[in-house]
Amino acid sequence: MNPDPGAKPAPPRILLVEDNSGDEFLILDAFEQASYPHRIEVARNGEAAIARLAPPPGEDAPDLPDLVLLDLNLPRLDGRDVLRAIKSKAELRHIPVLMLTTSSAPRDVQDCYDLHANAFLTKPFRVEEYENIVESIGSFWFRAATLAR
Repeated sequence: MNPDPGAKPAPPRILLVEDNSGDEFLILDAFEQASYPHRIEVARNGEAAIARLAPPPGEDAPDLPDLVLLDLNLPRLDGRDVLRAIKSKAELRHIPVLMLTTSSAPRDVQDCYDLHANAFLTKPFRVEEYENIVESIGSFWFRAATLAR
């Protein structure tokens, strides 16, 4: 059955994978200021992110996020491992993964793109810059681009 063409689309679902509580606060605050509707959920380490995206057999599969914001340096499983896991599963690989990290090292950038990251963003130092990144994400991924759902 086709959804009602006049119905308002559900707000995009975002999974933020971030272990630093300060960065989490700044990112969530920037999303609170965002000019677009969204739902955001946080996983605080790589294992939690994988469990959220691909639960063990027998558990109900949750609604998948429309976009993942992924830190590179995470406890347990680092961002590369999480990215590799997402892009290796047919049921997950359509989800855009944006790396959001303090690193700007060329090797890290190349590694992430080699693992099929959809973008590599370096975390800013100022609150206003977080707001700019969040608005840019919304402008491109939720307004200009068409996401698979």
